[in-house]
Amino acid sequence: MKRKAVNTPAIEPRRAPARVRAISVPMQITPDAVALMRAYPGSRKRRTLDVELFKPYEPVAGVLPRKTTGAKIAMDAGFDAQAAMNLGALENIDAALSEGYAFPGFSVLANWTQIPEFRRPAEVYAREMTRKWLTIKAKGDENKSEKIKEIDAEFTRLGMQAVLREAIQQDGFFGRSQIFIDLGDGNDSRGNGELRTELAESNAKIGRGAIKRLTVVEPIWSYPNRYNADDPLDPNFYRPTSWFVMGREIHSSRLMTVVSRPVPDILKPAYAFAGLSLLQMMKPYVENWLRTRQSVSDLIHSFTVWTLETDMGAVLQGGGIDNLLRRLQIFNIGRDNHGINAISSKDGEKFSNVAAPLGGLDKLQAQAQEQQCAPSGLPLVYLTGITPAGLNASSQDEIEVFQDTAAANQEIYSPVIEKVLRLVQLSLFGEIDPNIYFEWNQLKVVTAEQQAAIRKTNAETDVILVGGQIIEPGESRKRIATEEGSPYAGLDLDTELPEPPVVSGGPLGKALRESGTVRPEDEGEELDEEHDDNHRNSAVTT
Repeated sequence: MKRKAVNTPAIEPRRAPARVRAISVPMQITPDAVALMRAYPGSRKRRTLDVELFKPYEPVAGVLPRKTTGAKIAMDAGFDAQAAMNLGALENIDAALSEGYAFPGFSVLANWTQIPEFRRPAEVYAREMTRKWLTIKAKGDENKSEKIKEIDAEFTRLGMQAVLREAIQQDGFFGRSQIFIDLGDGNDSRGNGELRTELAESNAKIGRGAIKRLTVVEPIWSYPNRYNADDPLDPNFYRPTSWFVMGREIHSSRLMTVVSRPVPDILKPAYAFAGLSLLQMMKPYVENWLRTRQSVSDLIHSFTVWTLETDMGAVLQGGGIDNLLRRLQIFNIGRDNHGINAISSKDGEKFSNVAAPLGGLDKLQAQAQEQQCAPSGLPLVYLTGITPAGLNASSQDEIEVFQDTAAANQEIYSPVIEKVLRLVQLSLFGEIDPNIYFEWNQLKVVTAEQQAAIRKTNAETDVILVGGQIIEPGESRKRIATEEGSPYAGLDLDTELPEPPVVSGGPLGKALRESGTVRPEDEGEELDEEHDDNHRNSAVTT
């Protein structure tokens, strides 16, 4: 028996009730409101770090000869891609420039020198380096005082101190400076081949009175010509043998190059063989200071803001903005501030005043200013002329640290002085005396009280040495007559002095007895202490 098929209805699954979405009405802002808002400057177009940062520096027109087209530097192109990959963390060129990781160019650095915060550190550093100058000396038994006087006079004629100060200052501005030794070889013709030859230090090359002048050449006018870039063992590896100066080729021996903060070899072409300039190092710190200074000034000018609470719905959704703005403008005409803030309120209008706290702004501004001392190493009193505040506060320790650092950095510029000293001797005497040298004078300043204490100590030392027959009294007189800053510079050293009397009392006798150089039996008749006191009292009474 067959069963009859029964069609049962299919059971539909239960569906969840559909959710009713809340319809949000977007806020409508009229074009008038948009136009009157301050336009956001917008983010600058993001530029990835490319190889342009590491291409050789392109000199300005006229530096290279006309037949030379562009800067062709061997073995440097392979660095570009790898450098861009390694420094990709900088993300963009703007970040590299703002943090000082890219050479901005000599023209940009020249513009920065117009800003006092950039310019002053380089000026102060150069001034302190050459402030106490140097002393030319001679070793050996031969008297060479006349030669030293002539050398000093020649240094003064050439303005060596001012020239070196300018070179150090430009090195701080641009990262490189060069001193040209003018022997009168290139004045007549721009094509003179003598400038391309090496300046040998011999009387055959440098005759009597050969040095005409010394002049400082800014780095924007020079560009390297030849150097080795494929053999690190070569003495000319990344060291130019000649330079182009406004179209003329000049041997490097005639251009004394000053670079106190050199960059690695692989970066030298991008920096036009200059070093890291002090301005480039200070850029982030100076920008922070300028921004903080302006922000504090703006905050003080507008530390209080008037606020109007009103219904802004009609304004934001269309219409009514003209009337509101006229209302605010009437209020702003009678007050000195940046503006008024209007906020939306449904509880009616309220008018209030919001004031920003000004406490601590002086400390924030002072910290931003002090941070500028970090890259230059200058004490705050040198950089700004501001001394520390507070009881017994002093900058003496910081000054001594800076002077020690400056004395160590002076050795960077010693090769320039040594070369000029040799050339001056050839120009004056026709030969180089190896026993004539120079020493930098100490930068530390001794006060009058300290100088008096030093003289007293030296005098007591001389008493002991003379009494012990170690030196003659004439030698002590010669010392005090010839030492720098001595008040006895006018002593006649040829005068015969009488024998000094032997006195048992006073500092002389005491020093002689303590040293064991004078015995009581050698002193002669000793003075009675009571008689000595009576004599002293009578002298005071008289």
